[in-house]
Amino acid sequence: MNIQTKAPHAPNAEQAAVEIDIRAATPNDADAMAKLINLAGEGFPVYLWESMIEGDETVWDVGRRRAQREEGGFSYRNTYVAVGEDQIMGAITAYAQPDTIDPVDPAETPAMFVPILELEGLAPGSWYINVLAVFPPFRNLGLGSVLVRAAEQHARDAGKHTVSIIASDGNPGAVRLYERLGYQVRATRTMIKDGWENPGKNWILLTKEV
Repeated sequence: MNIQTKAPHAPNAEQAAVEIDIRAATPNDADAMAKLINLAGEGFPVYLWESMIEGDETVWDVGRRRAQREEGGFSYRNTYVAVGEDQIMGAITAYAQPDTIDPVDPAETPAMFVPILELEGLAPGSWYINVLAVFPPFRNLGLGSVLVRAAEQHARDAGKHTVSIIASDGNPGAVRLYERLGYQVRATRTMIKDGWENPGKNWILLTKEV
């Protein structure tokens, strides 16, 4: 998928057009994916990866390792990247939720995940956007909207009629983007931070029929 978009602060029309290619991610994209998921998660992923370090790994080694998995939500197989100017500008990770989701057992689930999993459970069978992020130099190009629309097309191709997203109210810009694209707030849950520093207070589930 190829698109053209306008670069911010371009001095003239000839320099304004930027060609972007939306393509499936590969294991070689793991470094960019790890950085983008941490941007999307506002530092939450790095907070979690610290507990997954093996041997001499860094947190970024953990992120890359998880991105290169063949299975799991945060896998390159579920990810599309926006490429332009010979570099990755952004990415989206999305996949189908099970048609039936078991209730969350707080006694068996780390407290930080309980509110997120409860919201996921309210949208069974949906196409779930887990990660959406654009590197700071490439924001304001409309890439977020392009990537969301690509995910919506993948949802339709997979026979899914609902797309779901969970966002933090500490990132109002992201919430506004989703609402502009037709997503509606369905439910909220209070965040449990357990030492993770974030300005948000609630997780927000948004959905859209496609």
